[in-house]
Amino acid sequence: MQRRLKTLIVDDEALLRDYLRGLLKCFSSIEVVAEADSVKSAITAIQKHHPDLVFLDIKFPGESGFDLFDEIEVKAKVVFVTAFDEYAIRAFEVNALDYLLKPISPARLALTIARLHSASEAPSPKSDRLPHNGVIFIQLNNRYYFIKVETIVKISAAGFYTELVTTTGKKGLVQRRMKEWEEVLPETTFARIHRSTIVNVELVDRVEKGFNNSYQVYLKGVNNPETMSRRCIAKLKNRLDR
Repeated sequence: MQRRLKTLIVDDEALLRDYLRGLLKCFSSIEVVAEADSVKSAITAIQKHHPDLVFLDIKFPGESGFDLFDEIEVKAKVVFVTAFDEYAIRAFEVNALDYLLKPISPARLALTIARLHSASEAPSPKSDRLPHNGVIFIQLNNRYYFIKVETIVKISAAGFYTELVTTTGKKGLVQRRMKEWEEVLPETTFARIHRSTIVNVELVDRVEKGFNNSYQVYLKGVNNPETMSRRCIAKLKNRLDR
């Protein structure tokens, strides 16, 4: 018997939550365990119920659904549900399972659920992490290079690509997403400080507190600092203190 997936619906409009809950009743594998009307209440629901699946709106009064990823680590599969299509690329930067436009079509929702089960049943691909003193062969701005891993300063999300910056002056787009980088870079020396930024911890010059409890990470050889999300502060501090 297939396990039912604990599901959370996050939307500030009660009518839309009710509509989606009604659609999901057609799927025996889905069990809606909670609803939330803001990022704050979504965090509480996630910590309480540990859902397998989250349907997440993007626009909330005074905040964005993307803020959720800065506050906590979201282990559930996420499906963005919104009336705006301009956020699609950004949604997939945080490894969203799908992106549904309102009003939700029952047929389109069925495809999402089918995709969810396919992703759950597929075996996780095994990837060997690169050693810090290793070399990676990649295409950068339509040319191929051997890049020493230790020379990578930072990697930033850029739509369906990522932008790589090295200490040797190389900078450009790579056809590799953030999640793929996370799976191959050495965990001891690279850290994701924001949903859109991975940095080489050994090349962090300093971390300064900014406005509104934000932090700025200054990298050696890079003029402008990178913003660090609050949930990543403790992780990075532990690495720098080692």
